[in-house]
Amino acid sequence: MSLLISMIARKYLLNIPSQPENINKMEVFLDNCLRDNKINRQQYHDILLVLTEAVTNCMLHGNGANPEKNVLIECKIESDHIRFWVEDEGAGFDPSHLPDPTQRDFLDKPCGRGVFLMRRLSHSMRFHHQGRAVEIEFRTNEHKDN
Repeated sequence: MSLLISMIARKYLLNIPSQPENINKMEVFLDNCLRDNKINRQQYHDILLVLTEAVTNCMLHGNGANPEKNVLIECKIESDHIRFWVEDEGAGFDPSHLPDPTQRDFLDKPCGRGVFLMRRLSHSMRFHHQGRAVEIEFRTNEHKDN
């Protein structure tokens, strides 16, 4: 499937096959989305890290790195926030079963760290469609205090 980038008003879409080499297309997409927005450098890096983690999770865990399955990334720009929707074509998962990587039993285990960082760096994050999609929101012109 070919790369699709479109802009409808202040809504941007990117649909990419689940191949790790396509993750860099997400950064170009993000730059296009945020080109006219006034966000600071720290916000940009937070958004980039969170989106990279979300897309990587969709490609590797959700779609099993199957290049026949795609990851949809949607960016919607509002006056006071930026909302992302990232969705895979996999079977989904139950996010409530992710371990808390800050708990003693999980400090030396890698599972759950990416989602933990995504929650900490965004203003809000919610899973949808049985864990196949994640909605992530960042408020503009302010940095999340954690």
